[in-house]
Amino acid sequence: QVQLVESGGGLVQAGDSLRLSCAASVRTSSTGAMGWFRQAPGKEREFVAAISWSGGVTLHADSVKGRFTISRDKAENTVYLQMNNLKPEDTAVYYCAAKGRGSATTYDYNYDYWGQGTQVTVSS
Repeated sequence: QVQLVESGGGLVQAGDSLRLSCAASVRTSSTGAMGWFRQAPGKEREFVAAISWSGGVTLHADSVKGRFTISRDKAENTVYLQMNNLKPEDTAVYYCAAKGRGSATTYDYNYDYWGQGTQVTVSS
């Protein structure tokens, strides 16, 4: 069983930056790809970014390309989401997810483990 704990969310202004962290209870080398998803009020959960086991492959949603960057530190069992130039439309609960094994994908149903989420609120 893998437990994921997100941190780093908060209330910021448009144009600010935040870095989300996702700490895994097991070595991230024991998991497959990991990803970040988000869900805004009244909307479905959507893909944000994903990273392969090796870290060599990353995927980012078009809406965040050039602003968000996913990375992982296997030694620290942690995955990060660096978010720059935040916009009000980025406001959502952000969830970390991990696959038991396998490559990075954009579909939430491919992920086996989920964190509880961290709130990000961007004011205009």
